[in-house]
Amino acid sequence: MKDFFLLAQNSVIPEGLRAIKTNQDLLPSTPIGQLFYNDFWGTPLTHSGSHKSYRPLCVLTFRLNYALGGFDPCGYHFFNILLHAIVSALFTQFAAAVFCRSLLPTLVAGLLFAAHPIHTEAVAGVVGRADVGACLFFLLSLMSYMRYCKYRDKKGYLYICLILAAASMLTKEHGVTVLVLCAVYDTFIVHKLHPKEIIVILNQKKYRPLREGLLHLGGTAVILLAMRFHLMGSKPPDFAPADNPASDSDSFLTRTLTFLYLPAFNFWLLLCPRWLSFDWSMESIPLLTSPLDPRNILSACFYGASVHFLVYLSRSLSLQKPSALSGSSGSCSCSSSCCSWNHRLQLGKHYNNKSNSSNSKHFTSAINNNNNNNNYSNGHHRAMNGTSFTNSANGGSSHLCHTAASSADCHYFNSLHHNTDAVIMATSLLAFPFVPATNLFFYVGFVVAERVLYIPSMGFCLLVAIGLDQLYRRQEGLLRKRVLLSIFLCLVFVMSVRTVRRNRDWWHEENLYRSGIHINPPKAYGNLANILSSQGKKAEAEWAYKKALTYRSNMADVHYNLGILQQEQGRYEEALQSYKLAIQFRPRLAMAHLNLGLVLGILGRKEEAAEVYRHCAELDSSGLKDPKMHETTKISALFNLGRLYADDGSYKEAIQVYQEAVQKMPDHYQPQSLYNMMGEAFFKLNKFEDAERWYQQALRAKADHIPAHLTYAKLLSKWGRTSEAEKWFLKAKEIAPNDSSVYQHYGQFLTENERHLEAAQIYLRAAELAPDEYEIIFNAANTLRQAGKNADAEHFYQIAVKLRPNEVTSHMNLGAMLHVNGKLLEAESSYLEALRLKPDDAITQNNLQKLRNLLAQKRMHSRR
Repeated sequence: MKDFFLLAQNSVIPEGLRAIKTNQDLLPSTPIGQLFYNDFWGTPLTHSGSHKSYRPLCVLTFRLNYALGGFDPCGYHFFNILLHAIVSALFTQFAAAVFCRSLLPTLVAGLLFAAHPIHTEAVAGVVGRADVGACLFFLLSLMSYMRYCKYRDKKGYLYICLILAAASMLTKEHGVTVLVLCAVYDTFIVHKLHPKEIIVILNQKKYRPLREGLLHLGGTAVILLAMRFHLMGSKPPDFAPADNPASDSDSFLTRTLTFLYLPAFNFWLLLCPRWLSFDWSMESIPLLTSPLDPRNILSACFYGASVHFLVYLSRSLSLQKPSALSGSSGSCSCSSSCCSWNHRLQLGKHYNNKSNSSNSKHFTSAINNNNNNNNYSNGHHRAMNGTSFTNSANGGSSHLCHTAASSADCHYFNSLHHNTDAVIMATSLLAFPFVPATNLFFYVGFVVAERVLYIPSMGFCLLVAIGLDQLYRRQEGLLRKRVLLSIFLCLVFVMSVRTVRRNRDWWHEENLYRSGIHINPPKAYGNLANILSSQGKKAEAEWAYKKALTYRSNMADVHYNLGILQQEQGRYEEALQSYKLAIQFRPRLAMAHLNLGLVLGILGRKEEAAEVYRHCAELDSSGLKDPKMHETTKISALFNLGRLYADDGSYKEAIQVYQEAVQKMPDHYQPQSLYNMMGEAFFKLNKFEDAERWYQQALRAKADHIPAHLTYAKLLSKWGRTSEAEKWFLKAKEIAPNDSSVYQHYGQFLTENERHLEAAQIYLRAAELAPDEYEIIFNAANTLRQAGKNADAEHFYQIAVKLRPNEVTSHMNLGAMLHVNGKLLEAESSYLEALRLKPDDAITQNNLQKLRNLLAQKRMHSRR
């Protein structure tokens, strides 16, 4: 009995599979504390091959899913959808605070965020939970800091903010940028400082609350980043050139132009999410190698608009006076124009209808002038922001302001001065969380990743809401306002339809990969081929593999997977070539080495196979994406090398190799098969005590390991401990009641102990479970013959002959059984077929001679 260990699987494991199915951190056997030392895929952060993606809180949610439903994908996707719904509701609440409960911009921002197609990957893709979860903590942290700014004496809000910021970062790295957003809010929105005035924070007493907040934010950022840097081993991750081709370019011009273009491209995806893909790596976005590339026009427009926007914000800030810190409460008062946000959706009732109240007219005039006149002097703005404005508007609009202040928590957002406060927050929310993905400070392992835009898209949605609200208020007449609203509703409808259609792509892997063919054909065809192969569509899969190679011939993974397909079809010479090409393009692809050795062994080229196994076992694992799989494969190479020696009867050499594998195997390696093979090698050398020790080791490693049950039982039987042996056979039968090999070996045990009737029943069950397994059928026939059930034995010999028509023993035994059952002519035909296959077989010749003598006697008797 042997354990055959064949690693015939895809060399590149999809992110979802690596993060879930192959991640040991999800299993209850892994201590929870270990999650905080491993990366997102379960690799130690200090390992050179770690991706350095540190998201322990996200992995904790995966672990919770596993505890509730194992690997059932429904639970994981339901959790993602639930998170997105919560984040959408929370963002809408945040937008309401930004817009002081004004209905139109709040709904615009909330609906657009909930329906935006760019979020499909983050919500439909399981690993996107990191982005959605980070966004949840991001919003909670920011809103906590806003509460702290309103109630400075309640320090609890500040510490809650810092804890939630840490939680956001521990869910996904760029969540730490919420600390920057908090600083922006406190500095430029609450205190209305201009960037040129930042220095005054250091020495003016009135800015002590601001200093307190910024020190806490800055200190927390330093601690979190230092901790992150320490945990990752103070080394950045290594990425394959195909993951981010620009970062691998030797040309400074190419890197610069490409990195400048990518943010503009990401912004375009937010504006027009028409083309979406599961993967933007390789050449899906060709590098910009020349200033004459027309795509530079998009970059120029994007950065030109950004500079113009920043100039606008700077001028707007210079026109503002430090906020209502003169008031001790720090709450929103009528002097801030929360009131104006609250009443903009009343279709001109307050802004356009005539009123008999002179105070109402004055209030309306003040707001309209502020929003339409760009030539106000600094002094005029100060008057409108300060007490003068409050007093002048106090008459007719006192009820208006009271309603706003009492029913809405406006914090410090001020809608005067061209909505500067909301624009600052929206722009910061769009820009700062995206900065880690820009390659400005460090290279990242992707070109474009749609899920990375989940948090920045909040700023984009706020900007759209501000713009639409401005357009809406400037329209004269109800019809124009309704047309504008209709256009927005159509936009939301189109976005929703696109999201639904994109979700259909994510519903099945085949659909997802087909949808990416027009953007990233080599990666899409390669992944599509894997799916088609798993579905049994081998011809289509082979076509897809070759199609992928026409776009990119150096894809080692595709060559490897093509080799697997050819190996499964018995096309061993073609498989050898595919594995060699895979190794040529990726010399440290351990699984290609392993399967190359397996094929060489099948072809009888055992010396070459041994060399390949030994080379595979010595491959370096530093800098690889999946070091755990690499280390496991190296041990599997030693396993197969030992098995190669054992098959040749060199059991001592096999034991030496197995012992080497035991010494080198990593903690995550499952050793039961290795221990079992070690026990079998000692068994063959008649070292029963050593064999028993290793069999017991295998059973301790995995209590339900069926091969160890069977080999241990066979050892006990050979050792004369028959009753113990039968107990292990019965245990195996209880654990695996539908495993044909269990019945086969138990039946053999019963036959050896001359319990032929019981053995016959066991073999019948084995044949029922594996009707196409030749050895089981043939042994069942032999056992039935020994039990005296000749008719049944004949039936199973007939099946054995059909399964292997060129097997001599099948024809010979069928002939003998027919001979015994009196079917002499049929028996003669079977004997003749056996002799055709093996003319010099003495037993068959003797049986045939006996049969012909019997036939001659019958003819003579019939003549009489």
